[in-house]
Amino acid sequence: MAALTHDNILTINGGSSSIKFALYQTSVALKRTFVGKVERIGLPGTQLTFNDLIEGQSDNFEVAASDYDTTVTFLVDWLESQAGFPSVVGVGHRVVHGMQHSQPEVITPELLDELHRISPFAPEHLPGEIKLIEAFAKRHPKLPQVACFDTAFHRTMPRVATLLPIPRRYELLGVRRYGFHGLSYSYLMQELARLGDPAATNGGVILAHLGNGASMAAVRDGKCIDTSMGFTPTAGLPMSTRSGDLDPGLVSYFARTESMTTMQFDQMVNHESGLLGISETSSDMRDLLTNEAVDVRAAEAVALFCYQAKKRIGSFAAALGGLETLAFAGGVGENSPVVRSRICGGLDFLGIELSETSNLENSILISTPASRVAVRVIPTDEELMIATLACRALGFRTEQ
Repeated sequence: MAALTHDNILTINGGSSSIKFALYQTSVALKRTFVGKVERIGLPGTQLTFNDLIEGQSDNFEVAASDYDTTVTFLVDWLESQAGFPSVVGVGHRVVHGMQHSQPEVITPELLDELHRISPFAPEHLPGEIKLIEAFAKRHPKLPQVACFDTAFHRTMPRVATLLPIPRRYELLGVRRYGFHGLSYSYLMQELARLGDPAATNGGVILAHLGNGASMAAVRDGKCIDTSMGFTPTAGLPMSTRSGDLDPGLVSYFARTESMTTMQFDQMVNHESGLLGISETSSDMRDLLTNEAVDVRAAEAVALFCYQAKKRIGSFAAALGGLETLAFAGGVGENSPVVRSRICGGLDFLGIELSETSNLENSILISTPASRVAVRVIPTDEELMIATLACRALGFRTEQ
């Protein structure tokens, strides 16, 4: 990490098996100067990869860490040893669940206590994120940290879109639809506005974040009105290893016929389902597209993903009362012309018409001039959004 004279924001995006981090200069416009990630946490061969964008240096090496706790300790030690760390004036964290919070917030002992209380709402993510927050607080108690909530973008949803059709008493316990991928969606809306897309502030937009985790959001006049994920990030579209929406009767069925416990069911729907479950070979869309011509299981996994995504676009267009813009993001959404084409195929009744050439080139605008709906490909940047929100919460003035 190069020694820097500017104040810097460190961003931390902690997942269940990986931690991404980046450093941003806060002078005038946010400028990324350092980026890295730790992968395969808790598995053999845990790796740290980094790229110093100032010095033009990059490297990767194996981390001697057996679990999440030791990985967090190692990462904080390693970051402290980098030349740019003394210039860090704040740390922005992706916090996957924010309950009722609609804005980024400076982390206080009270907020940290709240995150501990709501950990059961996101057991795959929140415990690890809390460990990262506490590790920095222990080492650097005067360094402000900011929680950037992945659920905040969806706080504008009308009440009808948040309700679950179960006994009302559970809503008092916080059981409702929340939505996720909010940091990605906030960035995409910011980019649509920068591109001069009028639908960003006045019109109907469907945002499709299609990666290992996949979801969609419906936005009207700049505000989210619905999203595909619900109480947890397991709901909605089929994903790499997550099932997406399921018949709830499966829980009791498998309990009776397979003696399946709740923990086993949770393991199945989060880690053994989706593309991996249908294909029985891979959770990676690239592998499935390569093999679909010779493996019917791979072909069916791809077909199911595209079919469910197409259906969601249709239902969201109905909820919006019309559609002006469709934006693809995420690893699959940004890089797979085949998947985009199959999802959009047959949606000409909505006014969607893709340009084959532009789609193959992953252009920013992939719809034809005659298309009534602007179809865009926008590389998302959750880390930049975290840095932006952290600066806002800490009162730093920056330009995009």
